[in-house]
Amino acid sequence: MSDFSVRELPLFPLPDVVLFPQQLLPLHIFESRYRMLLQTVLETDKRFGIVRINPENGEMAEIGCCAEVLQHQTTDDGRSYIVTLGQQRFRVLNVIRETPFRSAMVSWMEDEPVEDHAELNALRDKVSSALNDVFSLTAKIQGRQEELPDDLPDLPRELSFWIGAHLDNRAAPEQQTLLELSDTNERLERQFEMLDHTRRQLAARTVLMDLKEQDV
Repeated sequence: MSDFSVRELPLFPLPDVVLFPQQLLPLHIFESRYRMLLQTVLETDKRFGIVRINPENGEMAEIGCCAEVLQHQTTDDGRSYIVTLGQQRFRVLNVIRETPFRSAMVSWMEDEPVEDHAELNALRDKVSSALNDVFSLTAKIQGRQEELPDDLPDLPRELSFWIGAHLDNRAAPEQQTLLELSDTNERLERQFEMLDHTRRQLAARTVLMDLKEQDV
């Protein structure tokens, strides 16, 4: 897809749902308008847009992510269960139709070209280390043995998208901010600050846990 291409894209606005590129999103389709949307996209290129709706004011975000239908299953009563994969981000230019479902003209969005790969890779390593610490400390506090997935992305941009997608499900506003950034470095810097803050909090909790265990 060209960064500058413009196309019409059916939209599926969802409250506090932010889809990132290369992330899976299962959906339950039951409203009649979205059944029609699904039927339409299955007859074309299997793609539609996921856009966050702010539940506080009902406003739709300007930046969303294209979703491609990988699997779909329809029940006897017409409901569908689908699995989608995030593709390219897009900017909503203008909504051109509201019925039977919302559709808009969109332009594709990419991150800005990287100027200093060595600096970006160093930042990626710093973020990866903080992520590993947060994961390990959380597992220790919760008393379980878990490791980060083996297929954790190595490329900086893809890693930043993975982290964005795996934030706490109450962090939709922050996820939307991360999705909208067009600078990989800025996205990773912001994520490092969050991870480092969380790492310090978790480390303090583990120290208290260890002290309590020593007193028993």
